[in-house]
Amino acid sequence: MSASQRILVVGSVALDSIRTPYGEVTEALGGSASYFSFSASHFAPVSVVAVVGEDFPIEHRDRLLERGVDLAGLEMAPGRTFRWRGEYAAELGHAHTLETQLNVFADFHPRLTDAHRRTPYVFLANIDPELQLEVLGQMRRPTLTLSDTMNYWIARKPDRVFEVLRRVDIALLNEEEASALSGETHLARAADRLLDRGANAVIIKKGEHGALYHSREERFFTPAYPVTALTDPTGAGDSFAGGFLGSLARFGRSDGAAICQAMACGTAMASLAIESFSPQRLIGTAPPEIEGRVRALHHMVHYDLSPMF
Repeated sequence: MSASQRILVVGSVALDSIRTPYGEVTEALGGSASYFSFSASHFAPVSVVAVVGEDFPIEHRDRLLERGVDLAGLEMAPGRTFRWRGEYAAELGHAHTLETQLNVFADFHPRLTDAHRRTPYVFLANIDPELQLEVLGQMRRPTLTLSDTMNYWIARKPDRVFEVLRRVDIALLNEEEASALSGETHLARAADRLLDRGANAVIIKKGEHGALYHSREERFFTPAYPVTALTDPTGAGDSFAGGFLGSLARFGRSDGAAICQAMACGTAMASLAIESFSPQRLIGTAPPEIEGRVRALHHMVHYDLSPMF
């Protein structure tokens, strides 16, 4: 893989304690940058900019390195690593946060090297939009930029969130975030309103109901991959982002056909992520399994259209 395919992710690396109806884990590897990196690294080389504390387990660092992830931008700061504790009810639709300890992440300030600034593909995970804009201001003509956000920032800094949406090529939001930011509850109207407010293109994730890509020129929808071994939804959105941007970087295209395939790749990676706690399935999967899920998604939506009248 060449430098022209490299992806930069700026986000969190955390330790998660999670309980679902299917089990629980304590201080497992988590964070947006972790899930994204394990997902995207199946398609293209990844560089991480994030911060951890002095207590961050060396085995987690080793697992990222084994996937070929560049950790030169993973800062180790004095103190404890960011921790999140949550649980999911039976429907697994939404996480209930029990405790958040920002620790060293509270003072996180992305430090970009010259190599980072020249990276062609950029994912801005759901960090403070002020930091996202700071990173965008340092980048040197990236090929494609993708952003994520969360309701916390939408409620507190909506104007800055919109500024990020106007600056990036594609904005990634879930259904609740799109509704909160646009003021619309209907999916298509929410996408239209965000474009009217200056977004270039948006992807709205609907969990088990798939995801919608919407720009001024094109609209695509992909269903969710049918998962029977659902275990933990944590990191599904970041895993989707990794597969999506990883696919675009791998093939060096962002036309309609490439976007469609990238949506399927993102969906496939998200389906793998939710089959285990932490990014275990993303780490253990192989190209034939990923390709098999992408082909299955293609088969689900492809059909020959015969004359109807």
